[in-house]
Amino acid sequence: MHSITLPFSTERLRLRRFTPDDLHAYAAYHRLPEVYRYLYAPPPEQAQMENRLAKAVASRFSEDGDTFYCAVTLQDSGELIGEVLLKLASSAALQGEIGYIFNPVYAGKGYAAEAVHSVLERGFTEVGFHRIFARLDAANRGSIGVVERLGMRKEAHLRQNDRFDGQWGDVLIYALLKLEWPQN
Repeated sequence: MHSITLPFSTERLRLRRFTPDDLHAYAAYHRLPEVYRYLYAPPPEQAQMENRLAKAVASRFSEDGDTFYCAVTLQDSGELIGEVLLKLASSAALQGEIGYIFNPVYAGKGYAAEAVHSVLERGFTEVGFHRIFARLDAANRGSIGVVERLGMRKEAHLRQNDRFDGQWGDVLIYALLKLEWPQN
């Protein structure tokens, strides 16, 4: 498997590797309970956040389970607004899992769809995935809108599949095959 070449740009965004200098902007959205509600976890404490950022900075993409992190910044200002993650789910089956976390301050502007689109494109063309899927909380309407705008199809609805803070949550699985990718 090949990795994604960073940095690269889209119409309004620049995707690059994380650096230790990103901690302040990274923490700005990773501290928010409304972001972590859909991740079935409480927001990380400062030490956990520093460890997670260090993991993102040093991310590898060579073995099953490895996750490649792309920091998403605004092209004009360089401000960090979120991240797109591509996990090597199975090298034998050429399967990847895509995920993303964005600062809610930037919601509704199409940035997530633009960034995820560009990583899907590279996942199929540079990495060579056959299938890329996403797991989403069924209550996360914004995230569902992103994957549906990108042409991903719903494959499964897992009822009461996870639990956080005493509440059950449903998980949706969306996926796209390389042959379904619009640029194919």
